[in-house]
Amino acid sequence: MPKRKAAAFPKTKGAPGINVTTKLICADNSGAKVLEVIAVLGYKGVRRRIPRATLGDVVVAVVKEGTPKMRKKIVRAVIVRQRMPYRRKDGTWIQFEDNAAVLVNPEGEPIGSEIRGPIAREAARRWPAVGKIARIIV
Repeated sequence: MPKRKAAAFPKTKGAPGINVTTKLICADNSGAKVLEVIAVLGYKGVRRRIPRATLGDVVVAVVKEGTPKMRKKIVRAVIVRQRMPYRRKDGTWIQFEDNAAVLVNPEGEPIGSEIRGPIAREAARRWPAVGKIARIIV
């Protein structure tokens, strides 16, 4: 398995709003519609604690709804929106309407060619390839 390149920016500390078994909307045009989180990559926690993720984290997910070619596949995804409010360093609070993710390959390149809806600045800064194809960065 190839090693993942280090992200350009380190992980930002935010309020983790995505648990394992959370359903996410797929925000790109890869063919998947709904994802279910089954693991959080890089999570190191206490035994038996449910892993949690926040904006910019990579999760392993199963495609629950989508095209027949994509359904039941295990994929990696970057979280780009979360409903739980989180605070930025400048003091502003940000909250989105839904939980959403973008499918990526093991190198961190997005699988789709466009992203529907806004994405968080934290995710775009940590994953520049995802930020390039986004229309709106909040």
